[in-house]
Amino acid sequence: MASHERRIPGPDHPITIEKTGQRVVARAGGQVVAETTRALTLQEANYPPVQYIPLEDVDRRLLTPSATQTYCPYKGDASYYTVDLPEGPLTDAVWVYHEPYDSVAPIADHVAFYTDRVQVAIES
Repeated sequence: MASHERRIPGPDHPITIEKTGQRVVARAGGQVVAETTRALTLQEANYPPVQYIPLEDVDRRLLTPSATQTYCPYKGDASYYTVDLPEGPLTDAVWVYHEPYDSVAPIADHVAFYTDRVQVAIES
């Protein structure tokens, strides 16, 4: 396997991770896929903030591991899940970094959702 270029977050590409501090609910097809008060908000450069939810707070019965993998030079290797719904699968709608780089270590075993397919709401 080819070696990946690894980058460290810095002034040109900042990454911050903070506790969200509120209830975060992920829904797909009207079904709650995840619900937590332990979410982390990852803010990367100029991208929209992403909610990372502990895997323990996800309804694992709705997830099927995918063969898809991607690489981020700042975070490491990501694995994907498909969300299985009665109306059909949402392929690769969820990703997770099981062993992220040290600079983003808090997101280990937390999942994030593609918000064009899964509604992620921060509720008070």
